[in-house]
Amino acid sequence: MGKIDEAKEILNALQVPEKQQNAMCCCVLLAMAGLVEETPWQDATNEWIRIHDVIAFSNNNYGTTYAENSRETFRKQAMHHFRNAAFIEDNGKATNSPNYHYRLTDEMLKLVQSFGTDRWETKLTSFQTNHDTLVQLYASKRVRRKMPVKINGEDFTFSPGDHNQLQKAIIEEFAPRFAPNSECLYVGDTIEKDLVKNEDKLSELGFTITLHDKMPDVVLYSEEKNWLYFIESVTSVGPMEPKRIKEIEEMTTGVTAGKIYVTAFLDFKTFKKFSEMLAWETEVWIADMPDHMIHLNGDKFLGPRK
Repeated sequence: MGKIDEAKEILNALQVPEKQQNAMCCCVLLAMAGLVEETPWQDATNEWIRIHDVIAFSNNNYGTTYAENSRETFRKQAMHHFRNAAFIEDNGKATNSPNYHYRLTDEMLKLVQSFGTDRWETKLTSFQTNHDTLVQLYASKRVRRKMPVKINGEDFTFSPGDHNQLQKAIIEEFAPRFAPNSECLYVGDTIEKDLVKNEDKLSELGFTITLHDKMPDVVLYSEEKNWLYFIESVTSVGPMEPKRIKEIEEMTTGVTAGKIYVTAFLDFKTFKKFSEMLAWETEVWIADMPDHMIHLNGDKFLGPRK
């Protein structure tokens, strides 16, 4: 087994994401340890070096052809992650300083020096006891970034992002103001498409949904008024334009409840971008101004079209 494969084995044992087990990242580990193909792991060192030195070391000793202008790629794909995992440390200089250097942490140095010896498992266990793996760190970060939201009295989480931030505002800010006591029959998530989908109630109301139909982002139902609110959460695409209204009408030909069409925006700037596309007889709600609605119909305020 060559040094690149052995470096990958070390990174794999440390539960590094697959993207950080590629040849570039393996070369970074070897360069940081000062190991050429013939040098045993026990002779690893942790001298301070620059990304420039890592590139030169890889090209000179492992047949790579990394260009000097690939330093940012090295920084983003390897250095950033290795530092998060406590594999390496920097000398605290500004990142654009010519004196900015990295080296293996003392703990990581001792671990790689034990590779291939009877001390390896013990050192590996000790390292993992003291440090979360990158997989754990990044999974935890993703969980922390999720947005909690209460839907129909139950706790859910939205994935991060502007679209879901707006959907959270629709549930928490729009619904209590303009659809009080309504039930959320449908809401999607950018990752989990059908986060909430009350198929029984939708069917009871007369929906006929096929695999090809695209549900509005949020569907609310007021049993008291027998109104359905079809709400599109718009950050970049998909307002309530005439074509979209027609699609929803075709999906709901069997629905007798009153239908209200709403386009929601995070801010007025985004609304202005789409204002000329919006269908008449629809409503606009802007999260930045949650107490107000823009009504695109002259004869009545919020209410069904027919």
